[in-house]
Amino acid sequence: MRSRTAGGGAARFAGRLLWAGVLAAGWLAGHPGDGSGVRPAVAQRPPAPTIKVAPVTQAEAASKLAFPIEVGPPEAIAKNSFIRIRGLPPAAALTEGHAIAPGAWAVPLAALPTLAIVLPAGLEGRADVAISLVSVDGLVLAEARTSLRVAAAKAGPGQAAPPAPQARSSVSLGLAAPKLDPAERERALALHAKGMEQLERGNVYAARKFFERAAEAGLAQSAVAVASTFDPDELTKLKVLGLQPDVEAARRWYERARELGAPEAEQRLRRLGAR
Repeated sequence: MRSRTAGGGAARFAGRLLWAGVLAAGWLAGHPGDGSGVRPAVAQRPPAPTIKVAPVTQAEAASKLAFPIEVGPPEAIAKNSFIRIRGLPPAAALTEGHAIAPGAWAVPLAALPTLAIVLPAGLEGRADVAISLVSVDGLVLAEARTSLRVAAAKAGPGQAAPPAPQARSSVSLGLAAPKLDPAERERALALHAKGMEQLERGNVYAARKFFERAAEAGLAQSAVAVASTFDPDELTKLKVLGLQPDVEAARRWYERARELGAPEAEQRLRRLGAR
């Protein structure tokens, strides 16, 4: 009698354990996680950065126009990233940033609200411009494009319109710069790139040496870069402590840049003259 009672109790106990296991399995199936009943938080992927620019930028030769570029959202922008612009006419210039190659510029994000394009007289045609958000290690984070369409400058009252050219290329240069053979140009561009690297590290004196050698080889943007390291207005953008401006040295290098065909040199010389 006692053995049957004990056997029945054991069976009932085993049945209860089995039922409890079934209930637990069903509850966990409806509540995944660690068994606490709290669903794990789903990690949110950070938003990707984007660049907003007009698909077409209409301009006129011998003018300066705003070049609005928006980058966002702020939380998606990597620290120390910058805007790289490629495909501009080599004779055009930007009011912010530095030329890194013919038609290519690096622009800090903080300078975008005041960014403008300076176009010399005689420029006409269309250029496809690529705009990239680039991280400090060179990774492209976002890209956009705009078509820069430059019309001939309109003749003023009492002025005759300039004669139409016999043939037009997609982009014509407004200023005639000295011609460099390909090998010399490659060497000068390499020197300029090394100067930009030193400038980004805050080594202004070392940067000047590279820029001066490239300018002596005939690279216009290098002469502008040297002048910028002496120009009081440009020095404030470099945020380098203890570096004194030298207006005369800046003027001398801007004059050299003008001789080499840099379109922004004339405007900066006028600005220096107004000081």
